[in-house]
Amino acid sequence: MSITFKSNLVEDFHGTAVADPYRWLEDPNSKETIQWGKEMQSRCEAYFSRTTNSKEDKERLTELWNYPKHFVPKKVESRLFYQKNDGLQNQAILYVEDNNSESVVIDPNQLSTDGTVALTNFAISPSSELVAYATSESGSDWQTIRIRKVETGEDLGDYLQWVKFTTIAWNPDNSGFYYNRFPQPGTIDPADEGCHNKVYFHQIGTDQSADILIHEQPENKELMFSPFISADKNYLGLHVSFGTAAENRIYIKSLDSNESFIRLLDKQDAEYSYITNIGTTFYFKTTLAAPKGRIISIDLQQSSQDNWKEIVPEQNDVMDSVKFINGHFVIVFLHDAHHQIHMYNQNGTKMKNLDLPILGSLTDISGSAEETEFYFGLTSFLFPTIVYKYDFITSQLEVFGQSDISFEVEQYETNQVFYTSKDGTKVPMFLTHKKGLALNSENPVILYAYGGFNISLTPSFNPALLRWLENGGVYAVANLRGGSEYGEDWHRAGMLEKKQNVFDDFISAAEWLIQENYTNKHKLSIMGGSNGGLLVAACMVQRPDLYGAVICRVPVIDMLRYHKFTIGRYWIPEYGTAENPEHFPFLYAYSPLHNIKQGELYPPVLIATAESDDRVVPAHAKKFAATLVEKANPDSTVVLRLEAKAGHGLGKPTSKLIDEWVDFYAFLDKELN
Repeated sequence: MSITFKSNLVEDFHGTAVADPYRWLEDPNSKETIQWGKEMQSRCEAYFSRTTNSKEDKERLTELWNYPKHFVPKKVESRLFYQKNDGLQNQAILYVEDNNSESVVIDPNQLSTDGTVALTNFAISPSSELVAYATSESGSDWQTIRIRKVETGEDLGDYLQWVKFTTIAWNPDNSGFYYNRFPQPGTIDPADEGCHNKVYFHQIGTDQSADILIHEQPENKELMFSPFISADKNYLGLHVSFGTAAENRIYIKSLDSNESFIRLLDKQDAEYSYITNIGTTFYFKTTLAAPKGRIISIDLQQSSQDNWKEIVPEQNDVMDSVKFINGHFVIVFLHDAHHQIHMYNQNGTKMKNLDLPILGSLTDISGSAEETEFYFGLTSFLFPTIVYKYDFITSQLEVFGQSDISFEVEQYETNQVFYTSKDGTKVPMFLTHKKGLALNSENPVILYAYGGFNISLTPSFNPALLRWLENGGVYAVANLRGGSEYGEDWHRAGMLEKKQNVFDDFISAAEWLIQENYTNKHKLSIMGGSNGGLLVAACMVQRPDLYGAVICRVPVIDMLRYHKFTIGRYWIPEYGTAENPEHFPFLYAYSPLHNIKQGELYPPVLIATAESDDRVVPAHAKKFAATLVEKANPDSTVVLRLEAKAGHGLGKPTSKLIDEWVDFYAFLDKELN
């Protein structure tokens, strides 16, 4: 099948005829799609054969990646469990520390020769003797769960399948665990294989077919259930969600009861996150009547909303997460897109702020009500994760795990600026570069953003970007609407019919960087992945004059059909659906696939996707590339990088990450000169 082949397929959307000439690319196994993929791969290989500096980039990126990577530990009984990567290992290893002696629990690098089997989830039993762990192959969202003895490293015979986006919650008696999974393929309509999520109890030593069904709601087949055990070990809870909607439900039942769940919070009118409970009094972080978050308590015995109590009211900053540790609410706040830690007592009285050593992000925080200490990870654009331990008794903060990197950090800086979007909204942006940067309009820039799904882009460390910085580049991260940087109102201002605000915010960031003489349009590149891939694709199509290069990673592109693939239906609360006549106009107006103009000279674009991506299927990227090749000015550069044995990014091995960034830099070096 030629790259230029087009079908005559036209579909009617509420009276609007929409052509879909490359729908045949949605079938990844057809001979035509495979042949097309080979032709595009040949074009890709030919393109990169004409680039330079790849050898030097790979050597330097390998050197920059080669540092110990520390993860936040979790204490179970007297043991500490944590992951660590010595440097260039494809996957991080799970260790246990007991009596100051470290030993390996799970080394996923032993599970495949090429590092494409990843440890994606694990839960330690209350006795600390067993670990239930999930693995994924080639970046797939589908996982399998096994059980391993911590002491011997021996796997039991348990093997659980049909698991995706699961939570593992051990029963306090160590007999087994609760988990959520989907139906066995072939037992339901293939179109519903991403529906009918159910909660089961798996007893150790039994076959999965003997698992006990705990909860299902066939009348609401698109609900997802995440089980959790209460802090006092007396209750089983369910976090109930609909797709990616921020609003959720909470169900509760006593562990020793055979009765149905109490549907404690069933209106799906806000976000509710379980924090802890003391007896029948349950504490939640919620956005109900508080878009930036607050803490409330609900007594199961008097659960009507009239009896709810506010413990910590909404603040000026966003309440990002809350843990209950040593009788304190340890609250992580978002202040202008970076994290701060404040502590409150059980009654909601503020006790103190924990001064953090750098302006950055919390990667994780662990601790329990009984412990006198907690651990957290802190990172930034220039510093890899440092793991700290805080002691409530001494009020001391000490380093638990830290890394040295082969990079002169003191020569670089991160600053935060605020720029004005099209409608007058003030938007923050982080800029990282060499100190003393000359504002001469000649600096190469990577502008990165996401803008969706209530996800905040706080400072994060990527060793690949150090290569960009040391070569004189600027790395800019814009905190667009659609995220949660300023709470649920900020999120809602960038979803559904307001999605164009996100693109306007991003375009305004690009214009600001040019106006302030950081760069010019020939030196400005934009990058985004997944929903961020949609972002850069839409902005490329809307303002092709503004950028020198585009890196569009695992993107959502076809906004009229995205919900028909894998878990795409989960995103309907965020995007809407073209099947709704009220949604179709705004989706059609910005859908990148449907707004490519005939003869337009587009900036060079590298579209990166993966054959095993079962979250955002590669058909999006393929149809985008095919349409650009057909319609764009012949002088437009379109490169499709189609990766094998990789997915949406989950568990991608170090070797593949390095190779990916080698190609990114080869592309930017060539196109930005």
